[in-house]
Amino acid sequence: MYSDSVKTEYSRLAKGYDSRWSFYVNATIGETLNRLEIKQGERILDLGCGTGVLIQRLLDVAPKSEVIGIDFCAEMLAIAKQKLPESVELKLGSADNLPFSSNYFDIVVSTSAFHFFRDPSQALQEAKRVLKPNGRLVITDWCYDYLTCKVCDFFLRCFNRAHFRTYGVAECQAMMQSEGLQEIAIERYKIDWFWGMMTATAVK
Repeated sequence: MYSDSVKTEYSRLAKGYDSRWSFYVNATIGETLNRLEIKQGERILDLGCGTGVLIQRLLDVAPKSEVIGIDFCAEMLAIAKQKLPESVELKLGSADNLPFSSNYFDIVVSTSAFHFFRDPSQALQEAKRVLKPNGRLVITDWCYDYLTCKVCDFFLRCFNRAHFRTYGVAECQAMMQSEGLQEIAIERYKIDWFWGMMTATAVK
């Protein structure tokens, strides 16, 4: 579930989001795709798709795949709709109650959204539920193990109600293990001097 403060913030940021966060978005998506093997024709869910940049890149890599996006912010989805083919399905919804049947997707991928989830365990449960057997989950987000991210997390938790919390590698691994995910691998890295990231991969 998302708080109203998250929706309010991203409704306000939607119009200028792509230009303001261009470097960050492209860098994190690039790192995510480097850790994601896609086969043509796979069905992919972009969880927290925002303005649709990851979906664009996924379609470039695997144009025969079916890519669906879901996000909690209607204004962000409106931006995504303008730039994506009409065939791409975009849904308004939250990570803890996905409007898809079980065993539906080959891949669930999420970039820079996990720190907003008020119930990360429920989000992982839902991601696992909608994945097919042996389906893959890929999550890229800020990594609390880096000092800059610790400081950023502290200030955002104090002054930005939209932010929830940032996790480190050990916490992320423990959450995934507790949800029964398999073959968990988490890699941390920096995209510049400030942003410390991690990408976690797992199999249902």
